[in-house]
Amino acid sequence: MKKLSLILIIFLTCTACAQQVESEIKAETPTEISYTTEMVVPDLTIPWGMTFLPDGSMLITEKNGDLIHFKNGKKTTIEGAPTVYVRGQGGFLDIKAHPNFENNGWIYMTHASSEGNGEGGNTALVRAKFNGHKLENLETLYKAAPNTKKGQHFGSRIAFDNEGYIYFSVGDRGNRDENPQDISKDCGKIYRLHDDGTVPESNPFINTKNAKTAIYSYGHRNPQGMVKHPVTGKIWTHEHGPQGGDEINIIEKGKNYGWPVISYGINYSGTTFTDITEKEGMEQPLFYWVPSIAPSGLAIVSSNKYPNWNGNVLVGSLKFQYLERLILKNNKVIKREKLFENIGRVRNVIQAPDGFIYLAVENHGIVKIVPN
Repeated sequence: MKKLSLILIIFLTCTACAQQVESEIKAETPTEISYTTEMVVPDLTIPWGMTFLPDGSMLITEKNGDLIHFKNGKKTTIEGAPTVYVRGQGGFLDIKAHPNFENNGWIYMTHASSEGNGEGGNTALVRAKFNGHKLENLETLYKAAPNTKKGQHFGSRIAFDNEGYIYFSVGDRGNRDENPQDISKDCGKIYRLHDDGTVPESNPFINTKNAKTAIYSYGHRNPQGMVKHPVTGKIWTHEHGPQGGDEINIIEKGKNYGWPVISYGINYSGTTFTDITEKEGMEQPLFYWVPSIAPSGLAIVSSNKYPNWNGNVLVGSLKFQYLERLILKNNKVIKREKLFENIGRVRNVIQAPDGFIYLAVENHGIVKIVPN
């Protein structure tokens, strides 16, 4: 009996150590540098979102409200952009061309908006037609409520899945104790809509009384990375934790991702707000960062331009000003690398249709990653 107990203690100790090591993988600087960066769009302030069009040109959102069209080496400010509420972390946020843009001309954008009742603003999803010179037929597809003058946690990223649904994120708007866990309220959620803004009948809370039926998942803090996995078609996100506890999650229908009931982070003051990191009915992250890197932008590499990065996850770090490369095996992170250290606050990272990866860097511009 004593021998069995000893074996059990050793097993539990080893399991705990394994879990601890997995959560404490340190980011390394690679010994061999295979790639460098090339400036593509210079002189941008806070380029939040970017999307490529079939002609190879690019639409870029500046947080201050400007919509930039970059074509043939020239930047043009586009007329007809939505009216943006700029406050704190809020402003002009993400942008995404419809997968069938070549035939329908639709551009989708998220931004902080003062539309609706009450002072302040909240995150809105809009779409408009782009005719090559200006936006037309601008319409709001979804506007989170209520407005608030708080300046934090607007989200927001956009992604389309293989079925043509559009997903977008809204942060908890600084109200962690009310919004994220309550599906009758906006904020702290991932939403799913048809491309015309209507709510799919297959959404998880379509028949739930008082629920916001556009909600696809909940219990989020401030997701600023979202991408469709190029192989599985699943929607992957990452979100800011408080002090520690940034997360990567694979989004599943109707699931609760735990914020703020469970978290691997603490308050910025150093105090705790929860004593647990796991709870039945709440999803565990695929990966979490302690300390926080302040993640923004997310790409999963599938391009043959970077053969040794295939399947890797790329995440911008606002806090430490580098691009993080995560190497995964069976959906578990086994290695972290710091790329392009001190490049600046990496706000976004995307793999473009030309196969190259582009980074949006604050107070710098948009650069392309190219082989040495």
